[in-house]
Amino acid sequence: MEQNVEIHRISSEKVEEFDALLSVFEKAFEMEPFVRLQHTYLQHLLKDDHFLAIVASAEKTIIGGLTVYILDQYYAQKKLAYIYDLAVLPSHQRQGVGKKLIEFTTSYCRERGFEEVFVQAEGIDKHAIDFYRATDPTGEQDVVHFQYLLKPKTF
Repeated sequence: MEQNVEIHRISSEKVEEFDALLSVFEKAFEMEPFVRLQHTYLQHLLKDDHFLAIVASAEKTIIGGLTVYILDQYYAQKKLAYIYDLAVLPSHQRQGVGKKLIEFTTSYCRERGFEEVFVQAEGIDKHAIDFYRATDPTGEQDVVHFQYLLKPKTF
């Protein structure tokens, strides 16, 4: 089990922490090279009430984290939290860091009256599916995710 891991939400004044989290995503998701957006945009995102960035750090170094989009509903007044990305540096994986991130996020959302936290994993990503199953979810759905890339039309 990872020792001395601290979990916290990134405040809008700590854009450098968000940038460090993006580096974790870049390494864990093998996205190199990853083009970074300007710090002013990242700070704007961190100020948005419908976005959360949560990090895990050890010895003042960001080793993992996740991002959450907060969704308003029309079926209920309680919000939903959608975990979009979650990653831990390979050298810190399988040490409980990811589970601590999930626990922090669900507690954070529960304390604020959210109805649900949900996350998706691609069917071919067996490691992610096994990980989420090990975090003791209250349910699991078998869904198919569709996307619509919005490319400009050419005539």
